[in-house]
Amino acid sequence: MDISNVPDHKESAFGSNGNRLIVFVMVLGVFVAILNETLLNVALTPIMNDLGISPTTAQWLTTGYLLVIAVLIPATALLIQRFTTRGLFLSAMGMFAAGTLVAAIAPGFAVLFAGRLIQAAGTGILFPLLTNVVLAIVPFHKRGAAMGTIGIVITFAPAIGPTLSGLIVANYSWRVLFYSVMPIAAFVMVFAYIRLKNVTESGNRKADPLSMLLSTLGFGGIVYGFSSAGEGHGGWSDPGVLWPIAVGGCALVFFCRRQLTMRQPMLDLRTFKFGMFSLSVMIMMVVMMAMFSTMMLVPIFLQNALGYTPLHAGLVMLPGGIVMGIMSPITGRLFDRYGARWLAVTGLSLMAVTLSGFGFMKPTISYLTITSLNTLFMLGISMLMMPVMTNGLNGLPRRLYPHGTAIAGTLQQVGGAIGMALLVTVMTTGSSRFAANNASVISDSDLFALAMTAGMRQAFLLAFALVVLALLTAVLFLKRSTPPAGEGESRTVAVH
Repeated sequence: MDISNVPDHKESAFGSNGNRLIVFVMVLGVFVAILNETLLNVALTPIMNDLGISPTTAQWLTTGYLLVIAVLIPATALLIQRFTTRGLFLSAMGMFAAGTLVAAIAPGFAVLFAGRLIQAAGTGILFPLLTNVVLAIVPFHKRGAAMGTIGIVITFAPAIGPTLSGLIVANYSWRVLFYSVMPIAAFVMVFAYIRLKNVTESGNRKADPLSMLLSTLGFGGIVYGFSSAGEGHGGWSDPGVLWPIAVGGCALVFFCRRQLTMRQPMLDLRTFKFGMFSLSVMIMMVVMMAMFSTMMLVPIFLQNALGYTPLHAGLVMLPGGIVMGIMSPITGRLFDRYGARWLAVTGLSLMAVTLSGFGFMKPTISYLTITSLNTLFMLGISMLMMPVMTNGLNGLPRRLYPHGTAIAGTLQQVGGAIGMALLVTVMTTGSSRFAANNASVISDSDLFALAMTAGMRQAFLLAFALVVLALLTAVLFLKRSTPPAGEGESRTVAVH
């Protein structure tokens, strides 16, 4: 019996020490960048007080960050194919570090906002680049363990952001949030400059200005419109919500038509011809809708309805973040051995159970119960996020890896924005309806908490219904994907 090709599950997923070093450097950079997505959530109030700005203005520090990422990620497929790994990573980290410094020393909102946008430009490039590097250097049968390892980044980092932010702003200036990140970003840049090699193939790919314009208008308009609705800026009838969504939708139609007729599209939509990739993207969009919404609604409920401090609202997320960080490598190895289907079914089932728990909560719900439900919710996400994503990408030809990661990343951002908008709308509508129907029979001191609880229940039950739909889809259709013939092993293109 020839055992030369039997996978050895004991050896490192990344192979050589050189490959491990490459991934370590990139993971550290991506961790710091993604941490910034949620780092300001708890710090917005101190920033408003310090700079004298309104909540609507301050919210742009978060909305603008997500908007730039949503606009930039589709272009990463072109950037990864055109520039070297080393050059692109150093450029992205340089932008992130520059934006961090600008934000730290900002004398007013305009400069702070500019710093956040520069940060986001670097962040939008880093994670798709890291994913492509893993696909390039890790053999097919080891990708689950590898993606599980980097899954710590996209699960643990945003989960601890509110907790870390709460601890810092409770004792120091909000500027410390940026100053504390600077040394890590500088270390990553110096280390990458010295040791990082090129592991993806680059070529003379030409940019298509029209595709870039349509992509920016399309994805930017959709994310901005839904984010504005989710933040409660006038509701769905507000022109500031309707027009961006309408313009974005029209631009996306023209963008898709152009990509399907180009010989070298900016974003190759032919990835959707591969069934497991399309299914995986759909499941991930639902997961992101539920996750983004829960991470926003739970702290709002704790502070506004139950009267907890911002620090307590941030700490409720910490156990779930720790669980996700611990479980990501474990579920990655389980994926390599057993595939994605049973992991996805188990994870979606856990999400459904916890969302139903939130869906029937009462104003007397304890802090411990909320923390436990959120931790179980995050456990479910950790079991399916990276396995489902890896399963979808595994079924693509190597030439479509940059396009697949760009499409998956973009639609996850879009899904998060849509999910927050829908669930916040359901929550506010349900709260208003409850208050109007019960104002005459419930005292004012109790009405607000009861109304918000009623709205929250309706929002979480909607999230429950979406997750159940994804669960049924996984049970019926999800299966282990295999790479096209002759592409089961990855190549490494190493250039000093």
